[in-house]
Amino acid sequence: MFESVQTLIDEHKDLQDQLADPAVHADPARSKKINRRYAELSKIIAAHNAWLEAQDDLSAARELAKEDDAFAAEVPGLEEGLATAQEKLRRLLIPRDPDDGRDVIMEIKGGEGGAESALFAADLLRMYLHYAESKGWKTELLERTESDLGGYKDVQVAIKSNATDPSQGVWAHLKYEGGVHRVQRVPATESQGRIHTSTTGVLVFPEVDAPEEVEISQNDLKIDVYRSSGPGGQSVNTTDSAVRITHLPTGIVVAMQNEKSQLQNREAGMRVLRARILAKKQEEQAELDSAKRKTQIRTMDRSERIRTYNFPENRIADHRTGYKAYNLDAVINGALDPLIESAIQADEEARLADIGDQS
Repeated sequence: MFESVQTLIDEHKDLQDQLADPAVHADPARSKKINRRYAELSKIIAAHNAWLEAQDDLSAARELAKEDDAFAAEVPGLEEGLATAQEKLRRLLIPRDPDDGRDVIMEIKGGEGGAESALFAADLLRMYLHYAESKGWKTELLERTESDLGGYKDVQVAIKSNATDPSQGVWAHLKYEGGVHRVQRVPATESQGRIHTSTTGVLVFPEVDAPEEVEISQNDLKIDVYRSSGPGGQSVNTTDSAVRITHLPTGIVVAMQNEKSQLQNREAGMRVLRARILAKKQEEQAELDSAKRKTQIRTMDRSERIRTYNFPENRIADHRTGYKAYNLDAVINGALDPLIESAIQADEEARLADIGDQS
């Protein structure tokens, strides 16, 4: 597995030379892509150097121990340090999802449970907004369809990071959130105090870095404009500012009415459309690549129930990784790190196992 490091060292040097070229920085999309890869390789090279240093230290201690028992006492600690350095390098060499450094567009949709599901969608939105804030990420509400009781039938939010290290990217963390989230609690509308079970769906799309990355012909678009409306269907705008964009080749439909300007709604709609087209292409590729599909904890099946939020017991449980804790009150306020870390670790273990099967 470590034989590939020299190739990565050569690539790192080439990227370093490219970053010294002013022409690269004149192209923001290209510069962003190169910086992401450079940051990823920099971590691998640092870990490789630490591993080589640990090898040299252990070898020297073993040699000196033949003449001085004092050095023999250092050997066990150095052996442990070498094993740690080797494991760190091994994990960094796991092929990384090329989209990890991307920003995301997240959609939260009410499911089974009617009004309670819409209320829980609002809770999930707040949870992700608090989590993003804790990471220093920026959020932008793109679209929302409110329910009569104050929740959301559907809400879309863009989440962005300035991190160059792909492992710290938004997609690297939030790609595991896609699926069905189940909530068990007494709804605000329940007069008898009975616990109800409802579901809310979460979709996560990697955002396209530049419009030209996903080429869309204007001839492939059907664009309708109409007046926006609010909860209960009441009109909230007297002009045709709402936009519905249909991508004819894929059948993907995006509707936007959050902004008062038709142009702004159209721009937001195209952002979401590009992200969905990119995701569709990736899903099609994953269907062709069964090995990749088996090694990912992140499922392409958007109907999968991934997590249960049990409010009476203050319990949170992830059904993919087996993670369970009794701190739902903290999780719903954005303390998602342990849950997401459990998904990242499970994904890494699956990828390592797959590498072992192929070797």
